[in-house]
Amino acid sequence: MKTDSDAPSRPVALVTGVGRTVGIGAAVAEQLAASGWDIAHTHWTPYDTRMPWGVEKDAVEAVGAAIRAHGARQLAVPADLADPGTPARLFDQVEAELGPVTALVMSHAESVDSGLLDTSVESFDRHFAVNTRASWLLIRELGRRFTGPFGTGRIVALTSDHTVGNLPYGASKGALDRITLAAAHELAHLGITANAVNPGPTDTGWMNDTLRADVLARTPLARLGTPQDAARLIDFLCSPSGQWVNGQLLRSDGGFRGV
Repeated sequence: MKTDSDAPSRPVALVTGVGRTVGIGAAVAEQLAASGWDIAHTHWTPYDTRMPWGVEKDAVEAVGAAIRAHGARQLAVPADLADPGTPARLFDQVEAELGPVTALVMSHAESVDSGLLDTSVESFDRHFAVNTRASWLLIRELGRRFTGPFGTGRIVALTSDHTVGNLPYGASKGALDRITLAAAHELAHLGITANAVNPGPTDTGWMNDTLRADVLARTPLARLGTPQDAARLIDFLCSPSGQWVNGQLLRSDGGFRGV
């Protein structure tokens, strides 16, 4: 749902993967709204349904309310990013209802643990369809449609270097990194910056006590990363002050080093 505005003057950010109030995507969407952006955000309930955390009731509505509380127009769009036709349709809808997209923040992910010996071909292909192909297609849509002032466009991808026991996720994120970094050069004529952010292990409710203790022991700042930590960095990258950071793979993880 979106709010009404006769003369929108705020730039539009499209944030993907905003299915839970405790997720990084939700924190990013609210932070950008507080900084003056109108927000379109995607979610995909069938993914949450098959994950251990399940569907968070009324999460989309709660995120929307938090965004609108900052005076932003807001649009929530269910989006199956495994479908290669979704990115173009998504941009069509956002442009029609909010206006042209200035910032693209990709927080969506397919993430199902499996290793070298037990990953199925189906799972491998699904991870690459969602994490890699969809991200390329979203970046391509922004590049094809962007008409904003030179130097104002932004692409930020959430990435990870986790691979052991999480082969298809880590491999597909590695490919995403390269696509994102290429965009910094291939979209240079448009003045769009592109960066990938690795937030490290972030406490969004998926950690058990053992894993939480292990992460704490390996983090010099002696706390877990939060969605707001990632959101503050992404907010900076999307701001005019963040324009000079371009073509980078940024670790923002409190000093954590894992495998």
